Amino acid sequence: MTTLGLVGLGGVAMAAQAPALKTAPQAAHPTRHTCSAMPTTPGHFTCFAEVQTDTVQAFVAAQANPAGLGPADLQNAYKLPSATAGAGATVAIVDAFDDPKAESDLATYRSQFGLPPCTTANGCFRKVNQTGAASPLPKADAGWAGEISLDVDMVSAVCPMCKILLVESNGPDNSLFTAIDTAAKMGARYISNSWGGSESPGQDTFDQQHLNKPGVAITASSGDGGFGVIHPASSRFVTAVGGTSLRRSSNARGWTETAWNGAGSGCAAQSPKPSWQHDTGCARRTVADVSAVADPATGVAVFLTFGGNGWSVFGGTSASSPIIASVYALAGTPASNTTPASYPYAHTGNLFDVTSGSNGSCSPAYLCHAGTGFDGPTGLGTPNGVAAFAAGGSPPPPPSNHFEAENAKLSQATVATNHTGFTGTGFVDYANVAGSFVEWTVTRTAAGSARITIRYANGTTANRPMSISVNGGAPVTVNFPGTGSWNTWSTASVTVNLKAGSNTIRATATVAAGGPNVDWLELA
Repeated sequence: MTTLGLVGLGGVAMAAQAPALKTAPQAAHPTRHTCSAMPTTPGHFTCFAEVQTDTVQAFVAAQANPAGLGPADLQNAYKLPSATAGAGATVAIVDAFDDPKAESDLATYRSQFGLPPCTTANGCFRKVNQTGAASPLPKADAGWAGEISLDVDMVSAVCPMCKILLVESNGPDNSLFTAIDTAAKMGARYISNSWGGSESPGQDTFDQQHLNKPGVAITASSGDGGFGVIHPASSRFVTAVGGTSLRRSSNARGWTETAWNGAGSGCAAQSPKPSWQHDTGCARRTVADVSAVADPATGVAVFLTFGGNGWSVFGGTSASSPIIASVYALAGTPASNTTPASYPYAHTGNLFDVTSGSNGSCSPAYLCHAGTGFDGPTGLGTPNGVAAFAAGGSPPPPPSNHFEAENAKLSQATVATNHTGFTGTGFVDYANVAGSFVEWTVTRTAAGSARITIRYANGTTANRPMSISVNGGAPVTVNFPGTGSWNTWSTASVTVNLKAGSNTIRATATVAAGGPNVDWLELA
């Protein structure tokens, strides 16, 4: 069976304030968020589960359909092979605090919809604390329990043959990232995060440590505050999941989707643009990548007794993140040394393009208005089967500001692949030689200053400085301190002046140990 990982809101201590949570004004039913309001304290987060307050059903007759979309609806709307795929996979769910009724409520949900049991006894369900132990569990919290029930129910709906690993952190803070690390160490290849908070300086280095996990599909909710960006969805190492309104239709598909006005989107302030993302409105990473149903007005059925009174209709991008994580699980094991967030960009024809709806006002318009092709609120679109979430295919070529080190001119350095986490076809090893260098040739349309960012790994505790020179001019020394492991990548930046036309940028090792391992150079 497959194991999916769901993770609650958490992360880096963040200074900027994230968008406030917002209830969709077009919703026919009053709603509330089960967790607290978006915190302003750095390093604290909230979940995005949003529940209708006037459609609670304490009891539903056996095999009857509660209010809200059920497993058959989601599988039909997204053309999923849920009856035949996912066995052997584990989806990890990471949230804050404990839901003491998680397993019993899950049993009711699965029984109601005729899904096979998923219990501790049969090895399908497992609940642990942030270090992977069965006890002690964190304190119970009724608000986060709503998030947990939503998450495990969505995994069950989309991938009923997947195993579920629920990892509960001590609280809605950076301990959530400890829980993510634990989920990956326990073997989950799919990890969903239905929470978020503000971005903050130094975030990309933090993400390198906790979210850069090649071969693991990590999804993150884009938020429920409309236009605006939150972390960890803003990380280049995750699949940022936006939200839609999903309704039945008489068209050939049988369903229509529009962008939900609560879904988050926009330009990241901290994370560099990944090589597979080529839109021009954001110099850095753009949110979202893909999407699924999130509008609570067209929400999903969830069973909840701790903090709830039975069957309820839930929405928020807290629903869409575990849906997409589970679709990844249906698609099969991610390829080693790849970032699964890149997969949909190599298979854009295998997604339903969402072309209408908006989550706010912005410029350029595609960042907050759905349209043909890529847009902020819905990304590349919603699942049309699982092909867009499988390894393989040819991703778009890298952007013009991205330069892989292995394609540059080398002196006394070699191309290597013996560590993980690099992009492209390899990285450059400076071979422990002072004076070894990598030299890139870049072209600029106009003269002026440019910010150079070099991605590197340094598995020692000693700084490995390098001199950066442009067009043979006076060098500038840039420090490349230890990253903790040769498999852990970070970035270092410096501002230089470039001329119009062709330029050479050389990074030369200055100490006997040589330079760090170098993955790529980017210009901004």
